[in-house]
Amino acid sequence: MAAAAQVMPRWERKVRTFLCVLGLVLSVYALHVELSRESNPDYRAMCDLGESVSCSKVFTSRWGRGFGLVQFVVAKDSLLNQPNSVLGILFYTLQMGLGLSLSRKAAQLLVFSSWVSVAGSLYLAFILAFVLGDFCMVCVSTYVVNFALLYTNVKRRSAIEGKKEKSG
Repeated sequence: MAAAAQVMPRWERKVRTFLCVLGLVLSVYALHVELSRESNPDYRAMCDLGESVSCSKVFTSRWGRGFGLVQFVVAKDSLLNQPNSVLGILFYTLQMGLGLSLSRKAAQLLVFSSWVSVAGSLYLAFILAFVLGDFCMVCVSTYVVNFALLYTNVKRRSAIEGKKEKSG
């Protein structure tokens, strides 16, 4: 265990926990807003500050479920066409769980899944800005969390691979 502690920067566990908990809170809130808005069209979320600054507008748009793409493969109301926030909850849970392992494979999966999340963030940021013409504080916050997790995961992978090369 002492060797493993030397591999990981001390800040990494705290940063990962903070980012994953923040991502989970943002995702759960996004799901709450979406479900509340679907059941009550008059529901106004705390993040709805104006016509062009509205998270509920974004979450209830076509792109708020399955990245707006899944509905082209399966029915719009299919179990596979989940809200993006559900995918976020799964992603941050995966990041937290895999973060407990110090294996090379876990580090590689953390980086790979982070690249996928960053690609999704860039896609959704484009939709947000250029298709919906909206600003969503919750969305942008999750994009920042995803980029920060990518950085954290790349640093972890580098530390693990560097340590393996020295000892191997």
